[in-house]
Amino acid sequence: MATGQRDYYEVLGVPRTANQAEIKRAFRKLAMEYHPDRNPSPDAAEKFKEINRAYEVLGDEQKRAMYDRFGHAGVEGTGAGAAGFDGFAHFEGFGDIFDAFFGGAARRGRRRGPQRGSDLRYNLRLTFEEAVFGCEKEIEYQRLERCSVCGGSGSEPGSMPAVCPECNGMGEIRRAQQSFFGQFVNVMTCPRCQGEGRVITSPCAACRGSGRVRETRRIVVKVPAGVDDGAQIRLSGEGEAGPRGGEPGNLYVVLSVAPHERFHRVEDHIVLELPVNIAQAALGAAVTIPTLDGEMELEIPAGTQSGEEFVIRGKGVPHLRGTGRGDMIVRVTVVVPEELTDQQRKLLEQLAETMGTPTLPKRHKGFFERLRDAMAG
Repeated sequence: MATGQRDYYEVLGVPRTANQAEIKRAFRKLAMEYHPDRNPSPDAAEKFKEINRAYEVLGDEQKRAMYDRFGHAGVEGTGAGAAGFDGFAHFEGFGDIFDAFFGGAARRGRRRGPQRGSDLRYNLRLTFEEAVFGCEKEIEYQRLERCSVCGGSGSEPGSMPAVCPECNGMGEIRRAQQSFFGQFVNVMTCPRCQGEGRVITSPCAACRGSGRVRETRRIVVKVPAGVDDGAQIRLSGEGEAGPRGGEPGNLYVVLSVAPHERFHRVEDHIVLELPVNIAQAALGAAVTIPTLDGEMELEIPAGTQSGEEFVIRGKGVPHLRGTGRGDMIVRVTVVVPEELTDQQRKLLEQLAETMGTPTLPKRHKGFFERLRDAMAG
């Protein structure tokens, strides 16, 4: 083996028993990794040429047989290592590698079709109840629409776009460049026609050749029940029209939900903080509470402690994707009065003499703690 030359199997990282498919696969992977246009390291070009030399030998059954018998001396003068980048013309499957680097544009020019229109965003404010039960809202916004005079073509009625003289209708410009590694073809979008392959010779007076005009549009947005703050509704095709007759973009309606004065939402559940006085908590009471569906009576049992929760099934938010509703959780807070009348103070003093020293009640887990434990289990 010639001094200073690495074993070709080692260069490609394959065993000597590797078949042609494995050798080809290894070469493609390394070629992608060390191609000078993709790898900025200073030794990438040298490694790429070494990979090139190794594959030219091992990728050819006859040359590989000679290399296996005599090493590097057996393939000297057969073209291995001499071709450099020019040797790529002999590689089976190199077209696939070239496509991977450049998308095959240098070998097949194609005109780019009309561009899609831009997406738009509209911020829609909802009340708490509108988000819970759903609603219909009319919105108004501005967008670029297809010109009704020229039909979006940009040309004055009766005239037709001409073939772009810069790219001859291909939509792209190709320029060959010579470098140390050989000839490369640089492909770029035609700057004159922007890749369309056509140019407007007689612009439409209504849209000035753009094919689009700005209009005010009004539409009705259907908000489904159960949406939450930050949710998005996509309205396909309601964005801006594409240039030169391109497809329209989408309109994204972003929802923001106003807070409620009594309720707050946790996923699909509604939480109500209910204040009660010490007598109601100790003796029990029937209290009227608000719900999303109207008022209802709730029985507070005697001995209720501050922080206890009562669950009212099916009085929460409708499930956005499914049937049924979440629950309503009533969280009790026992409020100690900050000021007392003389009579109230006297009664409480009499009560205090009879009650003695209290003990801490057994704490019960709240609804959300039980829900979290159930999900963890």
